[in-house]
Amino acid sequence: MTRGGRIINKNEPLLTLIVPAYNEAHRLPDSLAKIAEFVAAQPYAIELIVVDNNSRDRTPDIVREFAVTHSFTRLIQEKRQGKGAAVRAGMMAGRGEYLFICDADLAMPIQEVNKFLPPVCEGYDVAIASREGPGARRYDEPHYRHLMGRVFNFVVQILALPGINDSQCGFKCFRREVGHDIFDWQTMNGFGFDVEILFIARRRGYRIVEVPINWYYHPGGKVDLLRDPFRMMGEVLRVRLNGWQGKYDS
Repeated sequence: MTRGGRIINKNEPLLTLIVPAYNEAHRLPDSLAKIAEFVAAQPYAIELIVVDNNSRDRTPDIVREFAVTHSFTRLIQEKRQGKGAAVRAGMMAGRGEYLFICDADLAMPIQEVNKFLPPVCEGYDVAIASREGPGARRYDEPHYRHLMGRVFNFVVQILALPGINDSQCGFKCFRREVGHDIFDWQTMNGFGFDVEILFIARRRGYRIVEVPINWYYHPGGKVDLLRDPFRMMGEVLRVRLNGWQGKYDS
């Protein structure tokens, strides 16, 4: 079987889906069912890695129960707290040719993953989902959340990532060797890791493309609107400082 002109081995994963999870027991049953339906419909092999990040609910138990009947699933437990730490653990363990970070709420419908793979999208090192620009659609997002995101992105573009319209969307795809290289340089475990990994990617000469998606707002996210924007701004400044100090250079 071929895809994008390449021979696909059904026994080797073309794609690794990486789902960081912290207290996601209320979301995972529905999300895992949707992922299983998606995996069954694809002509290529997929592995799923769920990274439990010290959850205090039934998150790891739900994943273990799911894995009993879905052999493409692995559970990793990351003891360092923070989404950045959880994502790094999954990325470094991924065996797929493409490594795809996927938020547990599936705010981007899982079917849109194919927008990031050959033959639809080729010739990149990092492909990031974008909720901005031509072809992208946001659904049900409160206006204040959109405004806060645009203000943050404005600052990010000035300080670290000019030309990237949506660094914070939780859906990103990496060629495996590129992802392993980038995340080997990662220093941040918090929400600022998105900016850091894209800054590292550019610093190391990798090609980044933005892929417009359909995105659905789900209430109950992990971001604290009073404290986290200030923390994230501080982390953006730290990324810029790390760059000036050459911490991402070979």
